[in-house]
Amino acid sequence: MKNTPVEPQWAAYVRQMESVLALELDDARRQELLVQFSRIAQMAQPLMDLPLDPRLEIAGVYRA
Repeated sequence: MKNTPVEPQWAAYVRQMESVLALELDDARRQELLVQFSRIAQMAQPLMDLPLDPRLEIAGVYRA
């Protein structure tokens, strides 16, 4: 398996989630999690790059 560079934002996210979820990951598990997040981001990028028609409403807004 080749090493893929990990964006700093994923490393920060994993550290925060470890704290929030009271998890203690060892370095090997943390590194593998970062690799998986990077892979997911690479797979999602083409969808994120897809231009949307400006007439489309992005999301509904709930009002009570």
